Amino acid sequence: MPRSSPVRAAPTAAESKAAGAAPRARRLTAEARKSSILKAARRAFSETGDVNGTTIKVIAERGGISEGVIYRHFESKEQLFYEAVVEPLRHAVDELVAAAEVVDRDEPLTPERQLQTLNGLYRQLISTLEEVLPLLGLVLFGDPQVARRFYREHFQAAMDRLAQAWKAVEARYGYELESPEIAARAVMGTALMLALESHHNGKFDMDRAVHLATDGSVQGFFPTMAPARRRRPPA
Repeated sequence: MPRSSPVRAAPTAAESKAAGAAPRARRLTAEARKSSILKAARRAFSETGDVNGTTIKVIAERGGISEGVIYRHFESKEQLFYEAVVEPLRHAVDELVAAAEVVDRDEPLTPERQLQTLNGLYRQLISTLEEVLPLLGLVLFGDPQVARRFYREHFQAAMDRLAQAWKAVEARYGYELESPEIAARAVMGTALMLALESHHNGKFDMDRAVHLATDGSVQGFFPTMAPARRRRPPA
């Protein structure tokens, strides 16, 4: 009669660890899971360039999750698309406003530090805008009602928040900006154009562009023209 093999007990945790067993993956928090879904959605929407043609199934595949998980965090694909654009922009502006509020907390804001601060602001804005450029185009130049709502509630609001933060800094030094709202829009517009250059121009020199944009924003892009210095055209 053949001898039966002894039944082995399940390995202990220590034995599994010693044998190189992979530790159980930690479950993501709700906030971390939502963030990962938004990242997968940005990738999917950007690759297709089409809101209607990008399904929840495609987004789920990009994120390595089930469609049900997505619907636990977002009511619809439209909400997911909207927040995929809004979230990084809002996050960037939150950080910029926070930085402006404490820019002279530890030491006075010298002209040199003013240039350094604006340089960093441009770099952060450009990086964020370049990340969401494909989606930004879809939302701003797609459905007119969606575009108007997004611009007023988020893009315009972001620039107004920056303007108020800069106005508070100027006030601490006894200055009053004539139009901080226009200044904020000029900086945002410059950052948007540099993001487009960086995205589409492979030979674009970002460091030089940011340096020149920073100097131009603080000191002016064009010198004051004096008629006496006008050169006569060659005969």
